[in-house]
Amino acid sequence: MANSNIHTFHALADIAQQINETRGSNAKIKICSEYFKSLDDEGLRRAARFLGEGAFSDVSGKRASVGSRTYSTLAAEICEIDYEKVFKPSKTATGSSSETIEKLLYNIPEARAKWTAENLSLEQVEDLFNRLYEVSSRADKQEILKEAWFQMTPLEVKYFLRIMGRGSLRIGFESKSIVSAIAKAFGHKVDEVRYVHMITGSIGKTAVLAKNDRLDEAKFTLFQPIAFMLASPIESRAVEDYSTYIAEEKFDGMRCQLHVSGDKVQIYSRDLNEITHSFPEIVEFFSERELPELVLDGEICVFKDDTILPFQLLQKRMGLKKPSKKILEQYPCLLISYDVLFYDGNPIFDLTLTERRTLLQDLSEKHNLPITTQQEIESKAHIEELFELALAHGNEGLMLKQKDSSYEYGQRRKSWLKVKKPGGSIDTIMMYAHAGSGKRGGTYSDFTLGVSVRDDERYEEEFIPIGKAYGGYSDDELKRMNDRIKKITAEKYGPTLGLYPDIVVELEFDDIQENKRTKANYTLRFPRFKAIRWDLSPDDVDTLKDVERLYQEKINQERLKQDQNPSFTINREG
Repeated sequence: MANSNIHTFHALADIAQQINETRGSNAKIKICSEYFKSLDDEGLRRAARFLGEGAFSDVSGKRASVGSRTYSTLAAEICEIDYEKVFKPSKTATGSSSETIEKLLYNIPEARAKWTAENLSLEQVEDLFNRLYEVSSRADKQEILKEAWFQMTPLEVKYFLRIMGRGSLRIGFESKSIVSAIAKAFGHKVDEVRYVHMITGSIGKTAVLAKNDRLDEAKFTLFQPIAFMLASPIESRAVEDYSTYIAEEKFDGMRCQLHVSGDKVQIYSRDLNEITHSFPEIVEFFSERELPELVLDGEICVFKDDTILPFQLLQKRMGLKKPSKKILEQYPCLLISYDVLFYDGNPIFDLTLTERRTLLQDLSEKHNLPITTQQEIESKAHIEELFELALAHGNEGLMLKQKDSSYEYGQRRKSWLKVKKPGGSIDTIMMYAHAGSGKRGGTYSDFTLGVSVRDDERYEEEFIPIGKAYGGYSDDELKRMNDRIKKITAEKYGPTLGLYPDIVVELEFDDIQENKRTKANYTLRFPRFKAIRWDLSPDDVDTLKDVERLYQEKINQERLKQDQNPSFTINREG
């Protein structure tokens, strides 16, 4: 290791980089577990949190809230380069602000003269994150960032930014691998560590409990969100007996977890952020019900005129601190529950789905709670019928859930299966190729795809990005693409290649979402390769106007009202 002091941030950044450059999950876990074993309690708490959660614990409610433009313009200032003409093109090429900043700080002489490796401790970096949380102005945040960066190496700055942003560290080592590393480091079963992580909501606290052999002290606490159970695509799992499953419609909404105690109600999103303030009508609904202490798993949907409306309209509610009366009237929301995880003072994760459903049904009848409609599955053909009905309702498809399954938090197994069809596909041009990591190291396996704006008066370019994809092709296709990429490379930016327009990819996606932070103003939801269209040329690529048309078609789609074979139970008089 480059740094002798194991409790420095440089040591953590170095470990993260080692993990990034190592192939194979077991080898990555071993590196992390050895690092964890070398730390004292407070160092372990901070290191596990930084690697697995971000600057703050998921349950702290704290965020650094530093926008990309804030730290990107600061980087341009430090490097003494033009933000529009130099920084932004560099960022587009690498596909990563943090990676761009790392390379600029290291390679530009004016920037190199300004930073010195001061070996900041994990505690000092934690203090910097807390200071960022406490200030609100861009100038104050930039001053703290400048102070931090001048004491860090470019590698540290890269991981500082990724940890601050709470996104993936992009090292092929996500939360489940951190859990495995903790278990390996301190001699516990992975399932035991995973359970404690779920009920505490803190990977740092979990690591310290594991180190001191105190996992059994962890207790579930209301208003502390827990990891959600996840579904696998039905295509990836062999189903021997469909009669062991029930079917529910997969709603066109936002997954959430609702905690209730008396008139106190809090709502948490899939990433465990509190979103209570965005949905006051849901809070009011549940606070008036005189419910026992509960944790419900369900979906928030825009529901109006007896119809579940498109997810795109729900986006207009998401993130609002205080929705206006007009917004509440235009896009009224409803929480439809499909599971109960905590009931009347007790966690019930280990009960079967059937047992949990009985409790949920009882709650619905006593307190008039909207809950999903469940259907027994008669045959594979019956699944097709139910699937078509779900699409007619405007929902995404079906969920198949094993009747005897427990609540398998934070995992994808065959207990829950999703039956969906793609939202559509478009022909795109490959604009950038990004070097892969792990088992794909040495090849270009991540790609930025674009649509045509050649004849669009709003743009001067020929193509603009619409999404990134890194799956859906075979090893042979990847090899052929890499052979072709060598011949069409226009520019090289570290691990990223800018390409001449040549390779056309039919890109499949789940949905189209508005995103005003992108040049196209739209992004594709879960894009992936459907086919590499070697038979097509750049002239055949779909346009941004095609994307806009598809978006509008989704918004305007006729949807079956819920009074016709409803997908959830609701008191229509209340």
